[in-house]
Amino acid sequence: MNDTPGWASPGSAPPDGPEPGASGPTEPTDGSGPAQPADQPGTDPSGTGPQWSKEQPPAAQWSAPTGAQGPGQAPPPPPGPGWGGGHPGGPAGPGGPGGYGGPGGYGAPGWGAGWGGPPPAAKPGVIPLRPLGVGEILDGAVSTMRTYWRTVLGISLTVAVVMQTIVVLVQGFAFSDLTSTNALDDPNASASEVTRAMSEAFLSTGVVYLVALIGTVIATALLTAVTSRAVLGKPVTATEAWRDARPQVLRLFGLICLLILMAIALIGIPTVPGIIVAVTASQDGGIALAVIGGLAGCVVTLWLAIRFSLASPALMLEKQGIVKSMSRSAKLVRGSWWRIFGIQLLAQIIASILSSILVIPFAFIAGVLSGDGLSGLVNGTGDVGWTFLVISGLGAVIGRMISFPITAGVTVLLYIDQRIRREALDLDLARAAGVQDYGTAASGPTPGS
Repeated sequence: MNDTPGWASPGSAPPDGPEPGASGPTEPTDGSGPAQPADQPGTDPSGTGPQWSKEQPPAAQWSAPTGAQGPGQAPPPPPGPGWGGGHPGGPAGPGGPGGYGGPGGYGAPGWGAGWGGPPPAAKPGVIPLRPLGVGEILDGAVSTMRTYWRTVLGISLTVAVVMQTIVVLVQGFAFSDLTSTNALDDPNASASEVTRAMSEAFLSTGVVYLVALIGTVIATALLTAVTSRAVLGKPVTATEAWRDARPQVLRLFGLICLLILMAIALIGIPTVPGIIVAVTASQDGGIALAVIGGLAGCVVTLWLAIRFSLASPALMLEKQGIVKSMSRSAKLVRGSWWRIFGIQLLAQIIASILSSILVIPFAFIAGVLSGDGLSGLVNGTGDVGWTFLVISGLGAVIGRMISFPITAGVTVLLYIDQRIRREALDLDLARAAGVQDYGTAASGPTPGS
């Protein structure tokens, strides 16, 4: 009895013996038993040959081998689903149902994967629909910018121009004098002068970073629609991206303001005890205590910043409220804080390097063309004129136009990657992209982590 898996279903093959109804010449016996077929072993006259059992199963339980039907016999029924369902030369041979190349056979999804490795994941757009590695996230962000460069660079350029215009106007009218900062390098400066210089420096830096933060989040919001459709291989125009983002703009600004207030509170409140000590008791001890409190607040702020880093794409793509988007981000980041922190940090470093390559030449040209030249700018002996601000601002616009798509694309792809890992979002993405029979084959390996 041959019950090898893959060839025939268990119990369907008969034992080695005569086929019922088989035609052919028979040899007469010596009268001790019934006639036997000429091509089958019978009773050996010497008594040493094989003996047939007198009790044979009914004919209905036999199944003739393929290709050996006798005259007047109906062909056997096609094999049902099972181990083999078909084999080469049978009713369902190679390429047929159940055969090597048919559904359910060795060539079907799941069987072939055991021999030649799992099939690659579907990739309708810029990323494969499976958990992503670090390189694939970065490559997806760059591929989005390269494939849909008109829309991506148009959005980035618009946001960067608005941002840098505000920064240039603020710096030109309010913080153009660099001489006040000399008190920070003067050991003979009074406490009031140092306090004033620190206040102006922090205020100037704070305004710049505040505008940069708002512009970055807005660019992320607008580029979210582009990246999400790039994952599906579907292009989108800047008008369509704005139409998708417009209903969530007010909530997005509310999210920005809430995150900024949280950061200010977390960094500022721990410095209050040090300030009180510096005013009422020891100035040196109070400053040290304030610095320690501020550093502790920065650590907590960084932890929360990564924890809520996916709130913006969650708000835009899921149409969530402010609090719900923050809770969604915290849920997606939970257990992957260090991974998301590392990828975000790597994206920021890459974007900063690319931006610096473009900004530094403009800053050099601006310093040369300013009133006191490079020496006045380095020594802090002159004012920052409009020539310097405009030229350096032009370089900043170009740098942000390149860096925005990278940081925004990485954030959106991180959000998609976390949802694929935790919520099987790849199934919904495959259906949205029109991928047929997705999910029936094993997913490919994930390079990296």
